[in-house]
Amino acid sequence: MTAPLVAILGTRYPDFAIEEAAFAPLGATIVSDPGGSPEAISAVAGKADVILAGSAPKFTAEVLAALNCRGIVRYGVGTDSVDLEAARQHGIAVGRVADYGTEAVAFHAVAMACALVRRLPAADRAIRAGGWGFAELRPLHLPSTLTAGVVGFGRIGRQAAAYFRGLGFTVVAHDEYVEVPGASGVRDVDLRTLLETADVVSLHAPGDPDAGPMLDAAALATMRPGSVLVNTARGSLIDIPALVEALTTGRPAQAALDVHPTEPVDPEVFAGVADRVLLSPHMAWYTDESEKDLRRKAAAEAARLLAGEPLLDPVVPIPSPEAQGRPA
Repeated sequence: MTAPLVAILGTRYPDFAIEEAAFAPLGATIVSDPGGSPEAISAVAGKADVILAGSAPKFTAEVLAALNCRGIVRYGVGTDSVDLEAARQHGIAVGRVADYGTEAVAFHAVAMACALVRRLPAADRAIRAGGWGFAELRPLHLPSTLTAGVVGFGRIGRQAAAYFRGLGFTVVAHDEYVEVPGASGVRDVDLRTLLETADVVSLHAPGDPDAGPMLDAAALATMRPGSVLVNTARGSLIDIPALVEALTTGRPAQAALDVHPTEPVDPEVFAGVADRVLLSPHMAWYTDESEKDLRRKAAAEAARLLAGEPLLDPVVPIPSPEAQGRPA
């Protein structure tokens, strides 16, 4: 019997020891490639039974038509890199890993927020330019006098809210789909109220690319003067040209962005407001521990596909034998 073949595309891991341990009981062989082009994906993964993929490889309808795999498992939450409807048509399951990096993302968001609330990047720039003192950094405020607004109250939003509360912030939250429990110590408000009252707005919502940015020019204009906007969720949540314009008016006064509509981000987009923007390279999810957790869970999902078992977190479920045109 031929050993199963697993293709791992678009990762930078130094080795595949974690994945090899997951596939060893199944006798699977691993091949890998950056998967930077349709031709590369087809050449390396065309005969694979299962594909594990980072965010860079793009599985268009044409690419999917050239594959013979049972399914694709994303290293991560987002599946924007996969044409999901084409995957359904070709009988290719799509899985993801949604329950990883909670602590890391929430910590990163709060760390970015605190750096801007304390105006640490501005202080650093001033010293490097030969200045001293903090007259230009005034006013600074205690967390106990500030309100943090958390948009999206899923697992990461709840963790971020807990961190903000632990630091002394008053916390309000808004979620279109999840009820904010009163016992959490967080007040449930509508989005407009949150934007109008929060000194820090931290985004943790999934967003809907088809619906357009959650924070467009009109929404940004309602933000509290002098506020801080943090996005570690989805680049599509914010209208970036509108944000650049809004930063010149002080609504918000500063922004911290870890995710971007186009990545790698072009810093020239923020050239006119560079001193008001803190950027990081889509790293909020990363710690050594969260990366290992992600890899274990993604490999376990891929192993379930190889074994014909249901996915724990399917975006496109495994087709039934009838749908695949095969006898049960």
